[in-house]
Amino acid sequence: MMEVILLERVEKLGQMGQVVKVRPGFARNYLLPQKKALRATKENLAIFEKQRAQLEAANLARRGDAEQVAQKLEGISVVIIRQAGESGQLYGSVTARDIAQAVTEAGFTITKGQVTLDKAIKTLGLYAMRIRLHPEVAVQVTVNVAQSPEEAAMQAKGVDVTKRAQEAEAAAPEAAAPAESPKTEPAPAAEAKPRKAKGKAKADEHAEAEAKPAKAAKGEKAAKAEKVDKAEKPGKGEKPKREKKKSAKE
Repeated sequence: MMEVILLERVEKLGQMGQVVKVRPGFARNYLLPQKKALRATKENLAIFEKQRAQLEAANLARRGDAEQVAQKLEGISVVIIRQAGESGQLYGSVTARDIAQAVTEAGFTITKGQVTLDKAIKTLGLYAMRIRLHPEVAVQVTVNVAQSPEEAAMQAKGVDVTKRAQEAEAAAPEAAAPAESPKTEPAPAAEAKPRKAKGKAKADEHAEAEAKPAKAAKGEKAAKAEKVDKAEKPGKGEKPKREKKKSAKE
């Protein structure tokens, strides 16, 4: 830790003229470059005591100017347009620089260092932002982060634009959904039996069709054999041909 002499009031640290202990990095990177403090040495303490009256007078003048600006700036609302997803999550974020620029465009010149912002804004909505015009003078402004001027106007009236969009989107599919077709119940088991019998009948017909040529061939063969037998055997009342030839010779 290192000791410094404050040349003006620093919030959460101390008043002008106080000697306070701070981190070396905070002193080197902020307090000393911004001329808000001096290193607490004997030489610097002597210099401060000589310049105290002038420093206090300058501080009062700056404070008076800041109070005049604060009367006009207090309570104003600035709009920042950003694109966002369905849940209201921003494609990016809103930083202290963005807020300072919006307030400056509204007619009040401030720097990003005067904007009290703990973390960047990442969702749509209204945000109360504290602006330090002077170490002893601060005002509050409203930052309206929306996707369009129309949505910003609705948010300013207290409408939750993100919730309204989600409800509209949820209602749209229900209105567009077609009527459900009646469910068809499966056929009872009894109806499946004729199909099985029908299949069996077809199998029987196929087997019968295959058997018919075989039967026909067998019957044709039997008929030929019977015809040959008839030809060889003499009919009733007929004499054998051989006997006729012998009797003729005799």
